[in-house]
Amino acid sequence: EGGSGEEVFRRRWLVFSIVVFGSIVNEGYLNNNSGGEKFCIYNRNPSACSYGVAVGVLAFLTCLLYLALDVYFPQISSVKDRKKAVLSDIGVSAFWAFLWFVGFCFLANQWQVSKPKDNPMNEGTDAARAAITFSFFSIFTWSLTAALAVRRFKDLTFQEEYSTLFPASAQP
Repeated sequence: EGGSGEEVFRRRWLVFSIVVFGSIVNEGYLNNNSGGEKFCIYNRNPSACSYGVAVGVLAFLTCLLYLALDVYFPQISSVKDRKKAVLSDIGVSAFWAFLWFVGFCFLANQWQVSKPKDNPMNEGTDAARAAITFSFFSIFTWSLTAALAVRRFKDLTFQEEYSTLFPASAQP
């Protein structure tokens, strides 16, 4: 089985976050021509590289946490506890979609204003573009996961109302 819709998107989160932080860590810093000091490929702005790495690593850890919750979720018997888990999924997914949007805009802007003279050999340009591209894709995967969680929340609310109106003990 491929898993629930959320699980499929979470696996994509995992891959996308690894691509973003891996690309920046491996090829996002270039050696300065005049010395051994390294600088960020995104317009020599260390904040751009730091943001990309931080968001990538934290998104990776968040993904692992929610994959574990997906495994544990069927054992949660209380509808109220399930609703809390799904509400946290909605909030966290929406928050991360926003962080990826900010990251995409920031990295794309810094890449656009980078000076060709800072990187005459075009080292790391593919990695820089990959980080920007996968930041963009991450916006949609996290947003769609939030939308799926909203749908799951509505289903849980219906289940709760149904069990209140038609208790199991009232059936013949």
